[in-house]
This record gives sequence, structure tokens and C-alpha cells, in this order.
Amino acid sequence: MRQNENSWGRDDAPEPVVIDCDDCAVRGLGCRECVVSVLLGVPETLLADERAALEVLAEAGLAPRLRLVPIHRGQQPGVA
Repeated sequence: MRQNENSWGRDDAPEPVVIDCDDCAVRGLGCRECVVSVLLGVPETLLADERAALEVLAEAGLAPRLRLVPIHRGQQPGVA
């Protein structure tokens, strides 16, 4: 095998895998079961537009207002 050739016989390196939570189809609902969340932890903050969307849902009675209250954690971050 040539020095630049990988096991598939191609000269170029394989494309990297990019995991972007912003583009995840099950973001939010699936975070606690996601391997990325297990390794890196679930994000503790919401973006302004996410907070606004949750507020609209709460106003419409589709989400409980209690879920909008920030969770204060100790020194150890929670595990997804």
C-alpha cells in the first residue's frame, strides 16, 4: 500500500464527521439519550430565540411554565 493511500484505496483522507446540535432533528427531546450529551453534557442555557419560543408555548398552554425556570446546579454538572 502506498504511503498516502488509506485502506479503501483512495489517496484522499475520509471526510470528517461533524456533529452539530443546532441542526439535530431531535434537539431538546433527544438530548438526554444522545451520545454527544453523555460525553459533553447537556447544554444548561437556552438561546434567546429558544427562550422566546418556550414562552410562546407556555402562554398558549402547550408547555408548563415551571420548565422555564432555570435549574441551579452545584459544582458538578449533571450527566445526560
